[in-house]
Amino acid sequence: MGMAGPSGAGEMIVHSLRKRRLNGELYQRDPKVESLIAELATLPRDELIARAAVTKRSDPAYVPSECLVYFIRASRRDNNEAWFERLYRILIERVLRSLPGAESSDGKTESLTRGAVRDKVFSRFVELLSTDRATYVDKLDYFEVRFDGAVASLRRDAQEQAWRDENRSRPLEYDEESGELSPEVEAAAGAYDPFAASDFDNAAYRLRLDAAIEALPSEQSRIIHMLRQGFPIDSKEADVMTIAKALGRSEKTIRTYRDKAFAALRTAMADGDEQ
Repeated sequence: MGMAGPSGAGEMIVHSLRKRRLNGELYQRDPKVESLIAELATLPRDELIARAAVTKRSDPAYVPSECLVYFIRASRRDNNEAWFERLYRILIERVLRSLPGAESSDGKTESLTRGAVRDKVFSRFVELLSTDRATYVDKLDYFEVRFDGAVASLRRDAQEQAWRDENRSRPLEYDEESGELSPEVEAAAGAYDPFAASDFDNAAYRLRLDAAIEALPSEQSRIIHMLRQGFPIDSKEADVMTIAKALGRSEKTIRTYRDKAFAALRTAMADGDEQ
């Protein structure tokens, strides 16, 4: 597909992505993203930058991050470093805003774990963009397909590494009276998503995850299976079947069991990675 470039001169080709799924199919951008790229490519560069600087997603002028990644990668073809830097700064600011701050919940003390996660995600994303300037990095294709999911995947990887570094020899902590996870473990488990789309492209990962789920206590396993099938934990709508209704448990109990299960799955999958 040919189109005028952001400067209004010449033709710019929207190249197909190169990364392939396990079934051999190429990754595809959302059609709406493709259409918006075609529209944005006709704008003068200053106007495109002004739109890219809009941060509110509900604003009609908002430019999805998938589009920004496309234009940043396309800038290497005309070797325009100034254009690259302007877009790069905007995109990096979006990534940083999506990451946890280094402060703890009281806003006073710095969390080494949060700081490490933030630094790891930032460094990895910058590395991918920088390398792509010299040679095509197909891992960036996922950022053009589902940017938020791709950043979340980097964040999970960083959180898992931080979790391993801090908790390798420490057992899971529970409140003896309530049976609930400690706040620290609950927060870590809650940030873990075993059904991440980027991980599910790997058949070996899916097999290991299935085995880990089956090894869970029966009620935890049932909750995970229902989450996997798309059942909500709870709902304000009376006619919606929820996990809490199906199992006859409170929403709080279901969430506690879910977090225990996620913590166990995180450990099981991490152990498998090291074998």
